[in-house]
Amino acid sequence: MIDDALACGRRGLRTLPGSLLLGPTGARLWADYLEERPGFVGAIDFIHKLNIPLLFTIEHGIGAPPEPAEAEWRPSHLTVRQRFGGLVLEERKYVTWDDRAVSLQRWRNEDDTAATLRLVSDPDWIGAAVDGVATGERAIPARGFTIRAAIGASDPALWDGVTLAPGATLAFTVVAALGLAQTDPFETLAAKLADLADGPAPADRLAAQVAGYAAWFDGAPRFSSSSALLDRTVAYRWFLYRHTLAVPGVAPFEGPLFYEGRSHKMTKTPWAPVGWEFSKLIPLSTPMHLIDTRWHADAGLGAAALRTLESAQGPDGQLYSRTLNEIMHPYANFTGWGAYQYALVHGLTEAVAAALPLLKRQVVGERENIAMAGDSLPVQVDHRLTGKEYQPSYWYFHGYPDDPLDKSTYTPVKRVDRAVYQYRNARGVAALCALVGDDEEARFTALAEEVAADILTKQWDAATGFFYDLHPETDEKAMVRNVVGFYPYWAGLTGPEHVPGLLATLTPEFFDTRLPFPSVSRDCPVHQPGGSWKGRFLKGRNGCMWDGPTWPYTNAIAIDALGRLSREAGHAHDDLFAKYFWKYVALHFKDQDGRTPYLVEHYDSASGEPISDEPDYSHSYFIDLVVRWVAGLAIDTGAMLRLDPIDIGLDRFRIDNLPYRGRTLAVAYEKGAGFSLAVDGTIVAERPDLGPLAWEGPALGRA
Repeated sequence: MIDDALACGRRGLRTLPGSLLLGPTGARLWADYLEERPGFVGAIDFIHKLNIPLLFTIEHGIGAPPEPAEAEWRPSHLTVRQRFGGLVLEERKYVTWDDRAVSLQRWRNEDDTAATLRLVSDPDWIGAAVDGVATGERAIPARGFTIRAAIGASDPALWDGVTLAPGATLAFTVVAALGLAQTDPFETLAAKLADLADGPAPADRLAAQVAGYAAWFDGAPRFSSSSALLDRTVAYRWFLYRHTLAVPGVAPFEGPLFYEGRSHKMTKTPWAPVGWEFSKLIPLSTPMHLIDTRWHADAGLGAAALRTLESAQGPDGQLYSRTLNEIMHPYANFTGWGAYQYALVHGLTEAVAAALPLLKRQVVGERENIAMAGDSLPVQVDHRLTGKEYQPSYWYFHGYPDDPLDKSTYTPVKRVDRAVYQYRNARGVAALCALVGDDEEARFTALAEEVAADILTKQWDAATGFFYDLHPETDEKAMVRNVVGFYPYWAGLTGPEHVPGLLATLTPEFFDTRLPFPSVSRDCPVHQPGGSWKGRFLKGRNGCMWDGPTWPYTNAIAIDALGRLSREAGHAHDDLFAKYFWKYVALHFKDQDGRTPYLVEHYDSASGEPISDEPDYSHSYFIDLVVRWVAGLAIDTGAMLRLDPIDIGLDRFRIDNLPYRGRTLAVAYEKGAGFSLAVDGTIVAERPDLGPLAWEGPALGRA
């Protein structure tokens, strides 16, 4: 069970001592963080970032400062134990999928005087209780909706205060049900509180929450191995997808989508968050969500994500980040390729086929609307919109000025990552065209080949053995080894002649830092592992600066590239894949302790310190690396399924419940016992050691 796999002690924000993190999220409701107070107090959100400061709490009248809380974190719920003078509280709290904030409290009075416990909500938007239920609403103009709440307790007398005598114990439940004025009548919200008085006992409520939360993970592959650390990491990555899964239920987000995260870079001011946040559609991360969650049995997850993108496509074909009521930046992405990868597992579903026109428009629109200068390589004018702001190549042609904000010292460049995304998207669209019999397959294949030729002939530098961004007019190379130089290897564009150059960068002088892979190599004159620009933190201490820190996002791509190179070279580089794979595993945990799940946006590449503080951040992929390289699945549109695993030093592993074109796969290895593939419970291929296997199964077609 997911709770058993990931249970740990206290989790809180590094940047906010005393805070508590909550694992479960509702379709719309979640807590960014909670304070060490009974009930739900902190920064609470609904659909998007709101910073609701208070849903409810229990006042106890004890003036003495509370002792530090003890906390036990689990994905499905949080347990907090606190002492307030002579009062002792044990509380279990969680958010249900139907957007209820639930607090199960048990108080014991160890003092020699009576105490009064009183249920309190926020009078600024919640009215006085009527028949035991308090209701209220508040308009959120910035979000274009009005939020509603109904709050009740198993003992309605708590609204007026309940006396707890010396030596006495009192247990009760408090629930806040949240919704929107446009979709949720107060009667509907109040009905969610109807069983408080005579419904399930607290222990039964908790058991139902634990079981209900765990049920989503039944559709995920089950992974176990000789490494408890890897087992925990795989479980955590699946938790991230459940944690960031949302169903706002209103246009344009009627169906499920994955957010990039539930925490944020914004201020914590109640009701007035300012800055960037992740609880929105961000197409830059969508393809990574697609290629990981394709291994979940629920094919509807990817289908819904593709449908949601329709609302994010602009007239220029680009896919824009958006909230319910606001359109933002059009980040570069490889969604066309991600959709094709999704189809390789789940078949050509109606949703994938329906998304093909959108995916075509993206490729064509980016080709027509992103500046081209005499070739097929896109010119990136705004350095922020590949999601890798402040990579030094934009300032290379001006000698890396002290003030990069001075626009006269900035040059747009033909970006390697943007070009590779264009190539992969065109390839993905061409492959989908072939599957549906669309006669535009040749058009998109030709486009991909044009981009590939320009990447290889213009952005490759044989003398230094790396790929570089280019000046938009002269094609002069910006001689900066950005991490995007790994991307052509990831995309399968390279040949044996390119491999020595990449291998040569895997040294401490370049990309083999304490926490690889830095966003720019160490030989760059403005390499800053902690994310400043020459010591100046342009975006604050926690801001994104791609001039030296390490990102899980690009780690996934670089490690994916190493897997491809090793397999193509007859496993000559398995040791390198294993080395960096395990380093990637380690950064999923706070202080790399292997115990406390805490993946954030980026890290100091020299020290390993987490720079940002958006825990449980989902802007990378990992599950797919385990399936394709550790378990070894190599799939294409044909019927032949091949397994060609990379040895990462495991004595045993097993992954089952893998969906594959209507069948269920299981892959198992144990040193001395052998390696096998089972389909629907029957072993169809095996060998005595870890090595290639093959099975002829269903060819890719309509699901």
